[in-house]
Amino acid sequence: MAPNVSTKQSSPAVLGTATIGQLLLQYSLPAIIASLATSLYNIVDSIFIGRGVGAMAITGLAITFPLMNLVIAFCVLVAVGGATISSIFLGQRNPEKAAMVAGNVTILCLIHSVVIMSVGLFFLDDILYMFGATAETLPYAHEFMVIILLGTPISYVFLGLNNLMRATGYPRKAMVSALLSVGVNVVVAPLLIFGFDWGIRGAATATICGQFAAFVWVLHHFISRNSFIHFTRGCWRLSLSMIKKIYSIGLSPFLMNCCACLVVVFINKALLDSAGDQGNLAVGAYGIVNRTTTFFVMIIFGITQGMQPILGYNFGAANWERVKKTLMRGIWIATAVAGTGFILTETIPDVISGMFTTDTGMVTIARDGFRIYFLFYPVVGAQIVIQNYFQSIGKPKLSIFLSLTRQLIFLVPLLWILPPRYGVDGVWISMCASDLIAFLLALTTALIMNRRIGRQIQRIKLKNG
Repeated sequence: MAPNVSTKQSSPAVLGTATIGQLLLQYSLPAIIASLATSLYNIVDSIFIGRGVGAMAITGLAITFPLMNLVIAFCVLVAVGGATISSIFLGQRNPEKAAMVAGNVTILCLIHSVVIMSVGLFFLDDILYMFGATAETLPYAHEFMVIILLGTPISYVFLGLNNLMRATGYPRKAMVSALLSVGVNVVVAPLLIFGFDWGIRGAATATICGQFAAFVWVLHHFISRNSFIHFTRGCWRLSLSMIKKIYSIGLSPFLMNCCACLVVVFINKALLDSAGDQGNLAVGAYGIVNRTTTFFVMIIFGITQGMQPILGYNFGAANWERVKKTLMRGIWIATAVAGTGFILTETIPDVISGMFTTDTGMVTIARDGFRIYFLFYPVVGAQIVIQNYFQSIGKPKLSIFLSLTRQLIFLVPLLWILPPRYGVDGVWISMCASDLIAFLLALTTALIMNRRIGRQIQRIKLKNG
C-alpha cells in the first residue's frame, strides 16, 4: 500500500526546487532549535546535579559519558542510516520504500535496545570501573545509568523515528518532539532532584520521562495516515537488503560514538594518572568542558541534520550544483557556531565552570582545559559538516574514515605521548591538535572527492542525453 500523499504537508520534491538558503532555514533551524534545547537541558541537568548533589556527582556523571555514547551508538546506527536512506528513496520518487524504512527502523531499534539494556545492566559496575570510576564516584554513576538503561526501548524508538520524521519532510514536528522531551525533562528534573531528594537518580528519571512524552508524539505521527510517510501493513516485514543499507550508512555515526566512548576512557585515564590526588576533580573538570563542547557540537549536528535530507534528495536526483551549494553553506554556518564557542571559552571560562560547581579546584582545572582545548575549535564545525556530508550522500566509508581520524587515529597516540610530559595540560593539547589535523585532512578529502563525484555525474548526464 502506498503512503497517502493527500496531505497538507508539502511534497519532499521541494528539496530539489526551493532555494538552498530557504531549505536550510526550513530544515536546519528546527533541528538546531531541538539540538540547542537538548544541549541546554544537558547543561541545566548537570548544574542541578553539581549544585544539588555535589562535585563528586559531577565526576560520576562524567564517568557515564563514554557508556552513554556507547548506548547512543547502537541507536544512531539505525536512526541515521534509516533517515538517509528514506531521503534518497524520496529523491528517487519511491515513497513505498521510504515507508518500509520506517517499519524496519522501529523493529531494529527495539531489538538493539533490549540487547544493550540487558548487557549493560548485567556488567554495569565492571564497565564503569573500566571507564574510570573510583570508589567515590561509582555510586553516582551506577545510580544514573541503571535508570537510563531501563529506558532504552523508549529512547531508541523515539530517536529513530524522530530522525525519520525530519528526513521525510516534517522538520518542525521533529523539532516539537525534541522540545517536548526537553520541556518535560526540565520541569520534572528539579522536582525529583530537590523536591523528592532523589539526587542523580532523579535526573535520570526525568530524562526518561521527557523521552516517553516525545515517544508518544512521534509514534502518533507515524500511525496517522495523514503523514506523508506512515506505517503501512507491509512495512513491518524486515528486508535484509534494506537492513544492510541502513547499517552501512549508519556505521559512520555508530563508529563516531564508539570512538567517542573509547576516547573518553583514554582521557579519563590520562587525567587520573596525570592529576594525582586531584584525579577525580580533573575528570569532573573534563565533564564540564565536555558538556560545553557538546553544546556547540549539538548545534552543528542540528545543521547537519537539516542538511541531510537536502543533500540526500539532490544527490539521489543527480543535482550536483545544489549538493555543492548546500555543503558550502553548511560549512560556513558551522564554522561561525564553533567560532562562537572559541570566543566564549577563551574569554569567560570561570563563568562557565562556575555555573556547574563551586569547587575552586575543579574550576581552576577546567579553566586551563577551556583555554587550551578550544584554541583551534572554529575548524571543528567544518570538519563535522564534511564528515556528515559524505554520510548524507551515501558514501559511508569516507565518513567513517574522517570520524575515526578526529576521535581515534590522531587523538589516542597524542594522549599516549603528551600527558606523561605535560601533565593535565598534555590532555588538552592532545585534543586541540587532533581537531586541527583532522580538519586539514577532511578539507583535502572533500576537495579531491568532489572533483571525482562531479565528473562522474557529468558523464552520467551526458550518457543519458
